[in-house]
Amino acid sequence: MPAPINTFKQRLKNGERVIGCWAGFADPYPTEVLATAGFDWLVIDGEHAPNDLRTIMAQLQVLEGKHSEGVVRLPIGADWMIKQVLDVGAQTLLIPMVDSAEQARELVRACRYPPAGIRGSGAALARASQFAAIPDYTQTANDQICLLVQVESAAGLAALDDILAVEGVDGVFIGPSDLAADMGHLGNSDHPEVRAAIKDGLARIAASDKAAGILAVSDGSAETYRDWGAQFLAVGVDVLLLAKAARGLMDEWRD
Repeated sequence: MPAPINTFKQRLKNGERVIGCWAGFADPYPTEVLATAGFDWLVIDGEHAPNDLRTIMAQLQVLEGKHSEGVVRLPIGADWMIKQVLDVGAQTLLIPMVDSAEQARELVRACRYPPAGIRGSGAALARASQFAAIPDYTQTANDQICLLVQVESAAGLAALDDILAVEGVDGVFIGPSDLAADMGHLGNSDHPEVRAAIKDGLARIAASDKAAGILAVSDGSAETYRDWGAQFLAVGVDVLLLAKAARGLMDEWRD
């Protein structure tokens, strides 16, 4: 019995465009609500949301069997963090601040069992193997892990072609906010210089054998990024959706 098929990875390989949303409440209840909307993927955010290993696991549990695939974003690409989230059942990882091909290669190795990598092989304890109920898990898991790396700096863009050549990287995600900050335009990802860099980056990724991804927080930017080649496209953030709706409702009654 092999590791479960990663349908998100499969869809990217098939060239399908998949629409996602950020899950930032660090709790399974709102993430389960998001899943009812039918998003193709949901980012369980461990970089800027207050998630830990147990809240990540709980959200993966409520998404099991749902249409929405869980994509876990870690705060950094540390080997031990990758090992832990893979063991609790994550199959798709989004790793921020990747600036070089060497960094990308190390992330690939962290996601794979030996001899292809360095992932610890204690799968009998892991939820990912259904606690040893999947006897062939360690032999088949490597092929089902989807690694997405975030390029969000001028250095990352300079190294983009080398990153795209790394075997085992399935997609490259452009981070508009951090890219803008790194380029000297903090808080302004719509600056013409930043937009030109994003457009060039998405085009280069889309022309490769990797999937291009990005987050948009407005309809206009989402459509633009789609037209520039984004294949896995996040179109909202749950925290912002609630904040906007709540403030809008109060404004109606205040007026």
